[in-house]
Amino acid sequence: HAASAEVDDRVRVFVGNGGVSLNSNFHVIGEVFDTVYPEGATTIMKNVQTTNVPAGGVSIVEFKLDAPGNYVFVDHALARLDRGAWGLLKVTGQSNASLFSGGDGNEAQAH
Repeated sequence: HAASAEVDDRVRVFVGNGGVSLNSNFHVIGEVFDTVYPEGATTIMKNVQTTNVPAGGVSIVEFKLDAPGNYVFVDHALARLDRGAWGLLKVTGQSNASLFSGGDGNEAQAH
């Protein structure tokens, strides 16, 4: 089952690694984390794409959703996808053409 959110929502994800010896490299395809609390600490990191979650540890990530679509949560050790190390966030709402065109969103669209 996918989690759901709307464009302009701020999302906070709590990621735990219940493994006993392997670190996880947590990443959301299509997003950059605005804020990361590594190992749940009060010290933060800004504008991070992938964060390490140590075995037996946690991380908290936050990001704002700018566009609709399906955002896939992965362990960047992608071989773990087949073992179920992934999730899905379905985001609905208005698209922002300027994010993808590089313009102001008022360009004529080709059909």
